[in-house]
Amino acid sequence: MPQTLAAQDGVAYGQSVRGADVSTLQKVEDHGGRFYGRGAQKTPQDPLVILRSHGVNYVRLKLWKDPVGVDGYNDLEKTVAMAKRAKRTGLRLLLNFHYSDFWADPGRQDKPAAWRDLSFEALTRAVYDHTVETMTALKAARALPDIVQIGNEIQSGILWPDGKTWGEGSGGFDNLAILLRAGIDGVRDVVGKDVKIMLHLADGADNGLYRWWFDEITRRGITDFDIIGLSFYPYWHGTLQGLSHNLADISARYDKDVIVVETAYAFTLADGDGHPNIFGAAQAQAGGYPATVAGQAAFIEDIRRVVQAVPGGRGLGVFYWEPTWLPVPGAGWRSGEGNAWENQALFDFDGRALTPSLEALGRPLPTLKRARAR
Repeated sequence: MPQTLAAQDGVAYGQSVRGADVSTLQKVEDHGGRFYGRGAQKTPQDPLVILRSHGVNYVRLKLWKDPVGVDGYNDLEKTVAMAKRAKRTGLRLLLNFHYSDFWADPGRQDKPAAWRDLSFEALTRAVYDHTVETMTALKAARALPDIVQIGNEIQSGILWPDGKTWGEGSGGFDNLAILLRAGIDGVRDVVGKDVKIMLHLADGADNGLYRWWFDEITRRGITDFDIIGLSFYPYWHGTLQGLSHNLADISARYDKDVIVVETAYAFTLADGDGHPNIFGAAQAQAGGYPATVAGQAAFIEDIRRVVQAVPGGRGLGVFYWEPTWLPVPGAGWRSGEGNAWENQALFDFDGRALTPSLEALGRPLPTLKRARAR
């Protein structure tokens, strides 16, 4: 059996990672968000302590080069501070390099403004230098990540158009491989093999996408990574049955561990701040679970079981995306906007813990013969 992260942790295969992406937490707290633990507790608590008390053992933090339109959040200084805080709380860390100044996803992979006019050779060097600078700062702060993600939802590539995987004028997979190698080398040259490397795509039930992308990138020599990360939101990306098939196939085909590194579901259809939410009645119908705390908890448990059931113990776990994003003024998607995500958090609009959902995310799962796929 391959030596996976779960085995090294001394934790049963498939139960190692119970994670939460808390990238907006600093902004929420700075704008007045407060969090409360179990029951009718009236004294605010550190939300990282609340998460850990329910069994969460990892946090995920995104990093932007020179953030724009977000009041400076998710830059290197603030990310180092959050990483130190997470480590003090006893949590492990996944660091998510976006290689952008703002959100990067399949529909947008914009270069940082400082890199916009660089030649491809200089751009490659900038990726390496930025990665080295970040890892060196975290090492000096004694807050090194345990997993590093090279790019965010990168099926369309990174740093458009130089590293775009498709379309007229794109650099294609040849350029993308060079840029990814620069990021991977930046990690390895600071910390060696002590940190696991992840490559992350969206559309987690689309097996054809994953075969196409990883066939292309591994053919170009990018094999020095440990984990395939997937985003899977059931109201966008298909069924848990499709996710299960894809996880089993790609983990075997590429001999890699797999983590669902982004997922979420609503606990209500209510709106906490007057800004339209992503998740509404249509998403509840598509997702197949009611938009209630019980429905949210059931989905979390089901997706964790699907990942746990990946053959060979290669399913390492799940990260829940932005469980602490409360609807407080000033803590929206960008400066001056509201929050479209608060009804998918794991705390209610007043910051009270949704205990069934947090327990579904954090408690160890019993060994199962097979997953419940829908």
